[in-house]
Amino acid sequence: MANRLACLALCSTALMLLPAATAGAQQSKPRSTGKAASAAAAPNPYAQRFATVCAACHGANGRGDMPGTPALAGQHSFYAATQLYLFREGRRDNEAMSAVAKTMTDNDLRGFSDFIGTLPPVPAPPPATPSDPLRMKLGAELAQRHKCVFCHGADLAGGQQVPRIGGQREEYLQATLRGFKSGKRPGYSMAMGGAVSEVSVEELDTLAYYVARFPAALAPAPAAAPASK
Repeated sequence: MANRLACLALCSTALMLLPAATAGAQQSKPRSTGKAASAAAAPNPYAQRFATVCAACHGANGRGDMPGTPALAGQHSFYAATQLYLFREGRRDNEAMSAVAKTMTDNDLRGFSDFIGTLPPVPAPPPATPSDPLRMKLGAELAQRHKCVFCHGADLAGGQQVPRIGGQREEYLQATLRGFKSGKRPGYSMAMGGAVSEVSVEELDTLAYYVARFPAALAPAPAAAPASK
């Protein structure tokens, strides 16, 4: 709850500052004429808006450190647009995200999601404790048995309307999977609800553990310091 309130406060502050920041950027934009100016690529306005509105919770590069807040780095624009739409229309329940999304036009949904789609994947930090080999093995078996890899891919990178999940935050994955099972978390189709309906909560937690620690999505562990002679 404390994290949600902190994120809501940051989002509210960002939304109040955004018009001034946008106006300032427009006023400070130098006038230029000629072919050189027309050839120069215009900056993406949603890059600045993301930095102002989203980065406080999700991180400047799309991977923040706020518990319960998903990494957006490497996420697909189609999926991002769908989720923003669900927040805007009140179909997904998150106070902070609803406060942000309800102000968005359709063009904003496209602009933000297209920018999110340009963020490269950022490897998850190494877990604080070594992964449990037996639990990782069970998680891999569950991912195969329940067809996780069929939709999300063998590398769990997803595509188009299917999210990248490899290396996502464990507590976010756990809450999401439990939400799909209980029906609290809506989807744009019945696929996830059906997929987890026969999976126990304990197995869902194991899947979250495995996916968050998916080897291909983790940053290399720091090298051990050389022993002193």
